[in-house]
Order: sequence, then structure tokens, then C-alpha cells
Amino acid sequence: MRLDIPHEPEIPRKRDIAPASESGVPPLPVSVVDDNLDRLQRPAVGGPAHPRTERKPAPEADEMKRSREPEHRPRRTREGIAVDIRDVRLRPEERQLLIETGRFRVLNIKDAARTIYGGDERAMRTDLHYLKERGLVSVDSVSPRNDGHWLPRKQIEVVTLTKDGKRLAHEVGGVAAEQKLYHGLVKPREAEHDTQIYSAYLKESERITKDGGSNLRVELDFEIKSRVQKAIRAARKADPDRDMTDIKREVAEQQQLPFVRNKVEIPDARIHYDMDEGSRTAFSDVEVVTAA
Repeated sequence: MRLDIPHEPEIPRKRDIAPASESGVPPLPVSVVDDNLDRLQRPAVGGPAHPRTERKPAPEADEMKRSREPEHRPRRTREGIAVDIRDVRLRPEERQLLIETGRFRVLNIKDAARTIYGGDERAMRTDLHYLKERGLVSVDSVSPRNDGHWLPRKQIEVVTLTKDGKRLAHEVGGVAAEQKLYHGLVKPREAEHDTQIYSAYLKESERITKDGGSNLRVELDFEIKSRVQKAIRAARKADPDRDMTDIKREVAEQQQLPFVRNKVEIPDARIHYDMDEGSRTAFSDVEVVTAA
């Protein structure tokens, strides 16, 4: 038995009733976003839309952040307050390091850490790095002399001034007018011996100061030798026929130096100083002996 059941009319979908393009290719279906674009762009009910503003951090937040960051060059140290000289901030320890290095021409880094920095080698190396970056000092490793003797193999780190460091050392203050300063590593083979002059000077200067001496100046061996040779040449020029031994003996007496085996003995350094509040001057010679 056949029954005819009526069907409900089919509801056409939106994409089906969209007009075809001229090319005959059916258009792409409309997306949900495109279909509701007008409604999404309308402002929300209850007031106009407000643009979103960028929140700025409070000024105190920036200040707290900066305070947490470590300062590369602390202004105050255990020796005092750093000063700016020719756009270089120098701490008191750095000023003393420049002066002492210039006076003795070369310093052993370990001696500088022990005396100038009170044994704080880490602080000294931080300052050396700062001074090296600014072209004021040079740090080198040298080998000690053995002169044919067997000695344990080792290296010695020494510090010297550059030309700019020497000029700056004259400007930092605390340098006597008669005091000469030097730069550069002149004799690497003699560096071990030369660095020991500083230690000998410290011991002798302590005695001088205790006895009332002041305004200490250091004269190194090559300065004394230059003065002696100049006096010998002048004496020979004045009397070419004079015996050389007599000339050397006379020059030794004039320079208050020992005359031994027909030679004028030159000390490693001579410390000049004032006595009786500057009414008179005196000196003390320093001699060091190395293992070699």
C-alpha cells in the first residue's frame, strides 16, 4: 500500500542564495566575523569607549632600581673621598699608587697591595684595571735574574706608569717639588732588584719620620750616577792632565759617597729629607741585595 507523505519546504541557506559572480564561480562563504563586523565596531552600551593608556612606573621605582645596581667607582673609600682630576675619578689609594709607582719607576704588585691597600689585593686589582683602561699604568710579568745560580722558576707582576700616568701623577698633589717621577719599564732584567728598593725605603722612611724627618724625596741610583759622571767630566775638562783616581776620589767626597777600590760606590737610592722644621736637610742611602 503506498502512502504519500507531504514534505516541508526546504529552507534555503544564506550561502546558497548568495548571487553568483560574473565568472560563474560561486563566492566564498561569509565568515562569522565579517557578518558581525558592524555590531562589533559599535561602542558598548553605557558610555563611549576609552583608549587604553600605558601605565608609567613611579619615579621612586626607577630610583630603587638604580640604587640596587652596584656603582663601578665608589666615591667614598676607607682612605677618603675620590676626586675628579682631568675627567678621571681617582680614589686616594689610586692617587698614592700613581705617586709611588712614579717615584720608584716600578713596583711589585704584591708590595703595593700589602702597603697601599692594607693587604686587599682584590681592591688593588680593581683599581689597576680602572687605571689601565684609561691608559695611566701598565702591568707586566717579568722573570727574576739568576746570574748563573739555580732559582725556582717564577714570574713577578710589576706596575709602571705610562706617559699620561706620569703627567697625571704630577697633578694629583702630594709630590714634592724636587721629586722626579718616571714612566715605563726600562730594564726588565733588573725589575726584581728595583722593586725591592720600595720595601727598603718603607723601612728606612719609618725610622726617618720617627726621628723627626719630613718632606721625604727619593733619588734613584741612575740619578746619582748621572750626577757623578757629570762632575767627573767637568773635572777632566778643567784639568785634562789630572789623575783619574784623584778626580773620582774628590767627586766621591763632594757627593758624600764611598770610594772603594778606585770606584765611586752608588747606592740603590738616596732618601733626602728635612729636619728641624726645614731648617736643615739630611739624607740616608738605601742598598738592597737580591738572591742572585
